Amino acid sequence: MQGAGESSSQSRESSSGDHTTGYTPLNSVANIKLINTPTEVDHYQIRRVIDIYVSTKTEALQKVGGEIDKLLVSTKTDKNTVLKMRGAVVSMNRSFLEFGLGLIVSVLLVYLILMAQFTSFIDPFIILMAIPPGLAGVVLILLVTGSTLNIMSLMGVIMMTGIVVSNSILIVEFAGTLHQQGLSPLEAVVQSCKIRLRPILMTSLATLLGMIPMALGMEAGSEQYAPLARAVIGGLAVSVVVTVFLVPAVYLLVHGQQEKNSAIAEEA
Repeated sequence: MQGAGESSSQSRESSSGDHTTGYTPLNSVANIKLINTPTEVDHYQIRRVIDIYVSTKTEALQKVGGEIDKLLVSTKTDKNTVLKMRGAVVSMNRSFLEFGLGLIVSVLLVYLILMAQFTSFIDPFIILMAIPPGLAGVVLILLVTGSTLNIMSLMGVIMMTGIVVSNSILIVEFAGTLHQQGLSPLEAVVQSCKIRLRPILMTSLATLLGMIPMALGMEAGSEQYAPLARAVIGGLAVSVVVTVFLVPAVYLLVHGQQEKNSAIAEEA
């Protein structure tokens, strides 16, 4: 027994010390990848689970998540089996919901501030009419460029909303001032558009030209910010063109009707 132990120890020493013969690198027989896995792989909340990991390459995460949702809905299981999606898709959907609520709250706060500033319920509504064309421009440019509606593009929507609202304020505020000075609603809105067109074009063109390098995404790592710049460019470009016609038309329609009603009331 002692001799066998000595011979085995010697053989182990010789095999461990020999690095030239009998040595097979592990990476030559296996493809090794380092991945981050969760700590609870076999159980989740005291229930046994089977995790199926999906990793995208060039596909949009939102599109893949939608297809997986359809697959889960159409899959029939027994009453003791629950199919549930977890991971980045859940966080992305939660972020979309929070950004949507944030956009609604921001528009509501802007309306309340404008209502206190103009002491009117109608003028803030006229100012906010510049937002729908901007949203249409965002959707259009995202479709043309092949971009997706993600967190960055939603941030661009919020930035675009602030810019187009400020442009609309210039027209409505100056038209109201001219109308109070005695001009008719038509003359007031025409003069306001003529005078305020230059500052609107200057600020809008400066923003558009500044966003073009970011929208191209030519630098390394800048592609993640490209949807933000594209959303601002598309929304602002469409809104500037439409705002000059839509906002004055709504202003003339509302205040012209109010002036007619006031004239009828005075005659009666």
